[in-house]
Amino acid sequence: MPKRVSVSSKPRKVRKRFFNAPLHVKRKMLAAHLSKELREKYGIRSLPVRVGDEVLVMRGTYKGRTAKVVRVSTKELKVYLEGITRQRSDGRVVHIPFHPSNLMIVKLDLSDPWRRRKLERIQEIKGLRLAEEAAASLSSSFAPEESQ
Repeated sequence: MPKRVSVSSKPRKVRKRFFNAPLHVKRKMLAAHLSKELREKYGIRSLPVRVGDEVLVMRGTYKGRTAKVVRVSTKELKVYLEGITRQRSDGRVVHIPFHPSNLMIVKLDLSDPWRRRKLERIQEIKGLRLAEEAAASLSSSFAPEESQ
């Protein structure tokens, strides 16, 4: 299958595309994995992190800590968590930035109706797909075999 002409695999160009990506594309890069329970419930592996979600830190000094998302910086591709702060040399207390790949969503904030509807749509699609696969496997298992 031929490659698309407009997309390069050269590292320099890939990095340039990553750092100069528009915000609506960077938003999708802010996705974090869901916990096993949420993955089974909603049938998806990851979702973009939002303010209000509860996440578990998977890597680094704060590994194992669960905290609520306070701020999401789409421009910087960073997530800031409640209660995880450090004191700067000038005395200010600032939140520590995390990359979403180092986080796992433990509890979703479903106060946004758009997000709730999106999850419901995904569940319907997954449910329909599973039902179609089950019906196809049943019909193929009961189909008479041709003799040679």
